[in-house]
Amino acid sequence: MGGHTDVDGLDTWIDVRGSGERTVVLLHGGMGNSDDLLDSIGPRLEDRFRLVAFDRRGHGRTRDTDEPFHYDDMATHTIAVLERPEIAAAATGVDLVGWSDGAIVAMLVAIRRPDLVDRLVLIGGNFHYDGVHELDSSGEPEQSPLYEGYAARSPDGPDHYRAVAEKWMTLITTEPTLTTADLARIDHPALVLAGDDDLVKLAHTVELFEALPAGRLCILPGTSHLVPFERAELVASVIADFLEGPAEPATMLPVRRRPA
Repeated sequence: MGGHTDVDGLDTWIDVRGSGERTVVLLHGGMGNSDDLLDSIGPRLEDRFRLVAFDRRGHGRTRDTDEPFHYDDMATHTIAVLERPEIAAAATGVDLVGWSDGAIVAMLVAIRRPDLVDRLVLIGGNFHYDGVHELDSSGEPEQSPLYEGYAARSPDGPDHYRAVAEKWMTLITTEPTLTTADLARIDHPALVLAGDDDLVKLAHTVELFEALPAGRLCILPGTSHLVPFERAELVASVIADFLEGPAEPATMLPVRRRPA
């Protein structure tokens, strides 16, 4: 059930669905909204987990401000949501499932507030802006397939889409700027998931996986950056297996995870 809630002075759209002992927070992608993951992988997870999704500033049903977009600000907003008593149901923290920009936000939250997080699922996420293939930014912003979803939900109205799109393009071409040393601070169990034809460069995805002390890697064949929508059932199954499985996998022939 979704509704607006004041989060540090920002009227934030928050939607809670499903039931289960584990609380899983779904973090949407850039220029997207909370319905994206709730409507794709959500129906396949809500009978096993309590799902929480919210719209970040300037996305979905949450109003924008005059400020530019920065991933650190998005992480601050996310932390404020996680700290709300009705969200932080588990003393050990919640699980974060982030796609695209949402994966970046999840990494920043885990670095800044590791106490709030249990496990991470990073779908199509990059830790540095140079890890992404060049986007085609030609054409009018209103011609983007994202425009319709924005126009149908934004309290700022469809005419504000151009301003949001310009701020987002500036964001993704200058941020994030994390290093592998930063990633090494994330010691939570973390699943890195991507398509084999992802917008994020494959080598960058592998570098992300290798930098995470408790990382796991899943590359799904025949998929793109839109893997949560192309193969929603498979993605949901992989996520559920990771979240419900042991924190440390027991493999028959460990190499990377070989005991010291």
